Amino acid sequence: MADFPVHTMQSAPARSKPALQHLQAAFGTIPNIAGAMATSPVLINSLVGLFGNVHGGSFTEAQIQTVLLTDAVTNASTWPVAFHTALALKNGIDEADVRAIREGRLPKGTKLAALSALARTMIEKRGRLDDQDIDRFLGAGFGKDHILEIVAIVAASTITNYTASIAKPPLEAPFQAHAWAG
Repeated sequence: MADFPVHTMQSAPARSKPALQHLQAAFGTIPNIAGAMATSPVLINSLVGLFGNVHGGSFTEAQIQTVLLTDAVTNASTWPVAFHTALALKNGIDEADVRAIREGRLPKGTKLAALSALARTMIEKRGRLDDQDIDRFLGAGFGKDHILEIVAIVAASTITNYTASIAKPPLEAPFQAHAWAG
């Protein structure tokens, strides 16, 4: 079994340290997934740049967390499911909606349901959305620009989902209550 390190600020490659500093400032700590990604400066720097754009886009944090949690569940990636469950709840998503997403169902609100459905469909169809998928999303009150913005969110979450599945970083104590087995 390959053992991937979970880097700290001290052990990370020099080119990974600015990205880790950015994440530490954002979260108050370096998430274990980021410590694992830091093994590759290319990966951690790509993630930080992409996430900066995603979180500065047109969606609310609750909407972003809906997509990120849906992606983690769809990709069956346990660390990101626990992490994004905690962030979804912190950003005001109703517990019943979080539970629904974790169980592979849609949240009850029209907008969150449309975001979750499109994110899941985008992953399941590998980006090959048909006109009905797009029309359903647009019918919920979103624009074509939002569909393309979701591509960026799915790309960012794919980085964390795949890294977690490969590196298997340990789940931090604050997220243990949200552990997920799939």
